[in-house]
Amino acid sequence: MRIGLVQLNVSDDPVANLRQCVALIRQAAEAGAGFVLTPECTNALSSSRDHQRTIFHAEEADPTLAALRDEAAKLGIWLLIGSLGIKTDDSDGRFANRSFLIRPDGAIAARYDKLHMFDVTVSETEVYRESAGYRPGDRAVVADTPFGRIGLSICYDVRFAYLYRSLAKAGAQILTVPAAFNHITGAAHWELLLRARAIETGCFVLAPAQTGFHPETAGKGRKTHGHSLIVSPWGEVLADGGTDTGVVLAEIDLALVDSARGRIPSLDHDCRFLGP
Repeated sequence: MRIGLVQLNVSDDPVANLRQCVALIRQAAEAGAGFVLTPECTNALSSSRDHQRTIFHAEEADPTLAALRDEAAKLGIWLLIGSLGIKTDDSDGRFANRSFLIRPDGAIAARYDKLHMFDVTVSETEVYRESAGYRPGDRAVVADTPFGRIGLSICYDVRFAYLYRSLAKAGAQILTVPAAFNHITGAAHWELLLRARAIETGCFVLAPAQTGFHPETAGKGRKTHGHSLIVSPWGEVLADGGTDTGVVLAEIDLALVDSARGRIPSLDHDCRFLGP
């Protein structure tokens, strides 16, 4: 099956971002991709909670979600919307960072709310507190498709290997890791982490990413790493999107999942141990 990763450079304007995203989804479909994936924060990247409250919507009213569901149906493709900022009814007013798997008829096949919040101090000028604006999910998600079982995740989740082992042991053959990965940590860790998750689980890893500098009307903006990657179950990088916006294409064959797991059956080798 042909996979298409959409690499975006979004701002804090969802209307402009949607135009960019739709054009690249169409490009991927025209190139023969039957499964197309967009990055984390497909609708917008913003560090301003006030601005987020003006541009984010509840799921049932979100215009980006509605438009991309329609686009999937028009093109007849499976579409992973890497994530959208979604308003919730939580009493503290925090948003959900939610991934959506869309069927070729436009229906929502699965939803996943990011589990691990990016609360880190990368440097004196790079401080992130995702949990201040977003509440974490509480459930791991797998979804069945005609071409394989998919395990969903988002960005910072990739640092938590136990999640991916759990997804693989639940039958996932494909792992999705849409991201808006920090440019500093991305240069150091992005490819290594994705290849490790593929090797540990014997899964294909599909990781569409944001790239470049993301301007904000209310905020200083931020930089992301790019390099959307498609990684084989043996840990080989099949495609790398570099740092330009665009579409990354590769063919995947799920027979390679069984092959990798047959050669290194580590998913069957869990053991009990004491300590530490």
